[in-house]
Amino acid sequence: MSINELESKCRKLQELKDFETEVKAEIVTVESEIKSLMQEQDTEELTAGQYIVRWATVLTNRFDTTAFKKALPDLYHSYTKQITSRRFTISE
Repeated sequence: MSINELESKCRKLQELKDFETEVKAEIVTVESEIKSLMQEQDTEELTAGQYIVRWATVLTNRFDTTAFKKALPDLYHSYTKQITSRRFTISE
């Protein structure tokens, strides 16, 4: 692949990421409008034609690693492991 082709691909990738950002913002806006309607109607479920919209409260239990690390640092460190990964970035 030539430098020009690579530059073109980087440009295309940036355009697609910009478009992704715009679409994600639009998704958040539309979801917020639907959630507002559901709050106004005080409901967790709505039917809209072929769609059933649910916005339910979900309870989960999560392990508090920060508190565990403070309370038992030696035990915390004995159960942590280092993981290697690769990060892909392009900058201008």
